[in-house]
Amino acid sequence: MCSCNLIRVYPRKIRGPFSLELTLSELDEAWVTALAEAEARAKAEGRSDIADYLALRSSNDLIRKTARDWLLQIFTEAAGLANRAGAAIQIAKDETHRFKVGNASMVGTRLSLGSGVRMLVVEVGWPRTPRDGFIRGGGLACGNIKHVGIKKANEELRLVVDASGTPCWIVSGKPSAHVEPHDLHQRHIKNHFKILLSDTHNPHTHS
Repeated sequence: MCSCNLIRVYPRKIRGPFSLELTLSELDEAWVTALAEAEARAKAEGRSDIADYLALRSSNDLIRKTARDWLLQIFTEAAGLANRAGAAIQIAKDETHRFKVGNASMVGTRLSLGSGVRMLVVEVGWPRTPRDGFIRGGGLACGNIKHVGIKKANEELRLVVDASGTPCWIVSGKPSAHVEPHDLHQRHIKNHFKILLSDTHNPHTHS
């Protein structure tokens, strides 16, 4: 299990114009599932050698894909639940998205969630070629959770792997706000949807 204590799953409520029962999966659970599926495929193809499996387990591309899909899925599912509860969130996805982190170019996916005048953007990517540069300070991928027009609510993400080989998303610190780097928890997802679905510009808080 990831030592950064990723999202623990318990039914909670998002308080907004309606109540939303939001249940989120854990990234470490998604990683275990991805490994099991990949191992099953390898065995079905006759590649049962343990060395092949261990090489697969350490595959950076599989880690990135699993972590990307997990992050985008929890936001997409939460938006779908909100819509079924009465919201009108518009969902759009761009699979050919590029964004900058420092001087490096991240290539990946952007998820846009629109509600009235508000827009929540989740973007995930990593350098694909030498021309794209590299992620300074380490990490396998980078991401952003951004609220258009509400800069204080934005969060920068970095994908890391703990000593056990389990991936986890870390939220970058904000020295000016005296916020240290911390793990991505369920409350952060809830807070982002509170902001998206609220009628006024509430300050970003960690509950």
